[in-house]
Amino acid sequence: MNNTYQVAGHCFTVSGSELCKAVESIDGFAPFRTAGGDVLFSFVEGTDVPKIKQVCYEFTHENVNGKFGRTEHGFILTLEQQGEDTFYLWHNEGDNEVALCGKFSAGLCRFAMWIGLGLMIVPYNTVAIHASCIVYQGKAVLFLGASGTGKSTHTRLWQENFEGAFLLNDDSPFLRVEDGKIWAYGSPWSGKTPCYKQERYELKGCVRLSQAPYNQINKLPILQAYGAIHPSCPPAFAHDEELYDHISNFISCLLSLVPCYHLACLPDKEAATLSFKTIFTDEAM
Repeated sequence: MNNTYQVAGHCFTVSGSELCKAVESIDGFAPFRTAGGDVLFSFVEGTDVPKIKQVCYEFTHENVNGKFGRTEHGFILTLEQQGEDTFYLWHNEGDNEVALCGKFSAGLCRFAMWIGLGLMIVPYNTVAIHASCIVYQGKAVLFLGASGTGKSTHTRLWQENFEGAFLLNDDSPFLRVEDGKIWAYGSPWSGKTPCYKQERYELKGCVRLSQAPYNQINKLPILQAYGAIHPSCPPAFAHDEELYDHISNFISCLLSLVPCYHLACLPDKEAATLSFKTIFTDEAM
C-alpha cells in the first residue's frame, strides 16, 4: 500500500498498510495527497532499529520524551510516551527512505514525519518555520515568536481588519528558495488551528513579535535579523553541524531577499495596522 503526498513542492510516498492508515487519520494530510510528481523519498515501516551513537538534542513535550541524534550511518529520533513502547524514526544518509517503527499513533507519526520531512528537504533550501503565516494581495508575511507571544492573535487581527487577508498556516509553514525568491507553503502541520492549504505565495516580510505596553516596529539589521529567524527553525537541527550548515545557508539567503522586522506590540488593531503599513508601503519605523 502506497500513498503519495506533496509538501513545499517535494513529493514523497508513505508505504505500508499500518503507516498509511495512521497518516490517513492525521488531520491535515488529505489536501497534500497527490497522484503525480517526481518522488524524492519514502516513509516506510522499519524493523531493524539502529543504535543511537550520539544524542544531539533532548526535549519533553506534554507526556512525550524525545531524543534526536546520530547513528553510525545517519540520524535517529526516539519518542518515549508513558505506558507505550518507544517510537523510532531513522534515516541512513545516502538512502531515499525514512523508516518508522513502533505503535503508529497519529500524534507520534505527525511529529516524527515533521522531523523526517525536514531531514530530507533541508538540503534543497526548504525549511519548516515555527510561525503564523498570513497572505494579502498574493504575498505572504510571517509572524514569528515564542509560543504565547501572540502570533495567532496578530494574524487574526489582520484578517479582521484588512479585506482579503487570509491565513495560510498557523504553526509550521515551509519556506523554500526557488528562482531567486522565497516562497511560503502551507503544510499538514498547523498547530491548534485547522488550516491546511496546498498553496504557495512569495514571501514579502518576516516579523518577530514581542509583547509590550506600546506599539513600535523596526527593520532589523542583518545580525539581529538572523537572531530573529534562527529560533523559529527546527531546534534539533541546530545541534548537528551538517544540518546547521543547511539552516545557516538558508537563513542567509532568506535575509538577502526578504526584510525582517521586530514588532513590540499590544494585541490590538493599531499594532496590526502598524505592521501592515510598514510591510506593504515600505515605511519602516
